Amino acid sequence: MLGSGKTSDSLKSLGARLREERLRLNETQKVFAARIGVSVPTLYKMESGNHRVTLGHWAEALDILGRVEDLDKLLAPKENLFDKYEHMQRSKRQRASRKEVK
Repeated sequence: MLGSGKTSDSLKSLGARLREERLRLNETQKVFAARIGVSVPTLYKMESGNHRVTLGHWAEALDILGRVEDLDKLLAPKENLFDKYEHMQRSKRQRASRKEVK
């Protein structure tokens, strides 16, 4: 059972976006399910936002949609503005290499 309504809402929204992408490709559930290697009932669960579908099935779907890099956004490190600023400052301080003039 899911703990929060936010989680359930997010999964339903994710499932709806998956369905939209499948329809944009003009594929039936049967064809799309076969492409990602799941049964039609599993695809239906994915599109319904069922929380019991494994991440591996989602990864396959993202791969088929050409969006597997979206997995890298899950739990991505948060941007640290202090580190970003220090990196920018270090980049500015680099001197050009000296070339010997002959």
